[in-house]
Amino acid sequence: MSSLLFDKTQLVNLEYSLPKEIILANPDGAYSNTTIIGCNTRKYHGLLIAPVRSIDGGRHVFLSNLHETVIQHGQEFNLGINKYPGEYNPKGHKYARYFEMSPVVKMVYRVGGVVLQKELLLLQDEARIMVRYTLLEAHSPTTLRLKPFLAFRSIHALSKSNMFANMRIGKANNGFSSRLYSEYPELFMQTSRKSSFTAAPDWYLNVQYPKEEIRGYEHDEDLFVPGFFEMPIRQGEPVVVTAGFNPTPTNQLSRKFDAVVKDNEVRGSMISMLSHSAQLFIQNREKGPEIISGYPWFGRWGRHSFIALPGLVLSRGQKELAVTILKTMEKRRKGAVFPDHSPDFTKPVHRAADTSLWFIWAVQQLCGPEGKSSEYFNTFSGSIYAIISAYLERKVDGIQIDERGLLHAYTEGKALTWMDSYLDGKPVTQRPGYAIEINALWYNAVCFAEAGAKHTQNKRMIKKLSGLKEKLDESMTMFWDDDRGYLADYIFEDKAKWDVRPNMLLAVAMPCSPYSDEQKNAVLEVVRQELLTDKGIRSLSPRSADFKQSYEGDHHKRDLAYHQGTVWPWLLGSFAGAWLKIHGESGRSFVAGILENFEEEMLEHGLGMVSEVHDGSPPHRACGAIAFASSVGELLRIQELLTNLG
Repeated sequence: MSSLLFDKTQLVNLEYSLPKEIILANPDGAYSNTTIIGCNTRKYHGLLIAPVRSIDGGRHVFLSNLHETVIQHGQEFNLGINKYPGEYNPKGHKYARYFEMSPVVKMVYRVGGVVLQKELLLLQDEARIMVRYTLLEAHSPTTLRLKPFLAFRSIHALSKSNMFANMRIGKANNGFSSRLYSEYPELFMQTSRKSSFTAAPDWYLNVQYPKEEIRGYEHDEDLFVPGFFEMPIRQGEPVVVTAGFNPTPTNQLSRKFDAVVKDNEVRGSMISMLSHSAQLFIQNREKGPEIISGYPWFGRWGRHSFIALPGLVLSRGQKELAVTILKTMEKRRKGAVFPDHSPDFTKPVHRAADTSLWFIWAVQQLCGPEGKSSEYFNTFSGSIYAIISAYLERKVDGIQIDERGLLHAYTEGKALTWMDSYLDGKPVTQRPGYAIEINALWYNAVCFAEAGAKHTQNKRMIKKLSGLKEKLDESMTMFWDDDRGYLADYIFEDKAKWDVRPNMLLAVAMPCSPYSDEQKNAVLEVVRQELLTDKGIRSLSPRSADFKQSYEGDHHKRDLAYHQGTVWPWLLGSFAGAWLKIHGESGRSFVAGILENFEEEMLEHGLGMVSEVHDGSPPHRACGAIAFASSVGELLRIQELLTNLG
């Protein structure tokens, strides 16, 4: 798999091509996201999307699209495509002949005797998109016309025609500038060769986004077209068009494009593609580098930042970057709790019972297989001890450590575990009381903190933790049932819930677990038989009456299905790790097969990425976010586990 390729028959079939999306991103939070055919199907799509810290720090769509027209002998052939009510117009996809993504996005069009190549890349050192057009074949003079569609709005909103927009066009070398609204930065669009820009300001009304319609959201908007570029194009003389927030020397655009392409690595295997994708989740923010949870709508989620970190960063040999990211996250800690949810425009949410325990797990991964690296433990021991102490001293809302040492998490009307979807303001899967994975994370954190305290001779923490592990060894047995052969999902008011869910998998996959190898193997067999799929682990067994076969429809239907059978790829990391611990070398081929199942995923949904979730029933259609940090990270961690096996 040296590149991601699609041919004419695939591209012209919109049912096939529209669900496939590309994502380019840089470390400063700018990104480009659209379908392989260039038709935007989401409000989150755009060629240049960037954070605007002067407004709200959130991400905003500036250049929504760029439509090309090839003109020859007075005839115009429109290569662009938009969705309008009842139709696609223009129908540029019918000219598409070839698409490739490696290392840059490349599309080839054929119009009669004209063959035009379009390449797309996003700079890594600034928020700037570059598009290069190369005339590969032509038998007569050819003119290229380019029509930019501007939005100037949040990724979560939609643009509407209005009398307040500033429709005046500024001047720039070989181009123009536009600032539709005063609070936004000015956008400059320029070409590498001399071109004429004709100002013809107009609103294109009712551009539709079918993905948003399916998801139950408002799905049509009005986009502003300030005019159009027009220039002759000749074989051997490529034209580069760029959009950014500063004017750029146009005579350097072609050389810069060539240099960026040369520096881009060619992605070969699936793992190398995932390794490349890993970089797209790491972004520089005001407090330092962080991991965003996914594209196109996710911001920073503490839990998934910690889960993704070992695969995204450590598996790629970047220990110091991992340290820096964890230190950045420490600045987000509020008391003993890390933010589990940080939307673009609202304050971070600090309420989950497990997020801080996942932080300790991430530090444990940093310290190595045995967790004995005092250097890294000392770096984060302050936070580790603060979290443990706050839990023991009942200083975290909704969390109590009982006399048996177990962690009880309950706040009425709030979901405190990772299964935290809501419907009409109420949790769908609240799982109150003693949740198995939270207590397993707690047990693991206690063991790791105690070992670190002893290694560094911290007498205060040694005393505070004395006897707690032994107490938990006994208490954690209450989740186990010999007859069933697996662990309860949670226990509330002395009643155990025996739904077959992946939370018990997390319990047996922790580096420190109170369960025997026999019990672990039994749990893994139940997970293998009822939850394991080609694309991840189901969140609920199909045998349950509450099982939902698919994750589709409006947000109400999706929220109902989110943790009721929907498949999550990130859970495979825990499954593979636990499986290899039990089976060793004899389990290698089985785990390697899990990775091989994702070869085709590279060609679906987000190209070169792994999706957030999949349908619970075959064929396990990819859905949710097109790229999810934990999904990519845990697959990379599986590869590292296989590499280090034996």
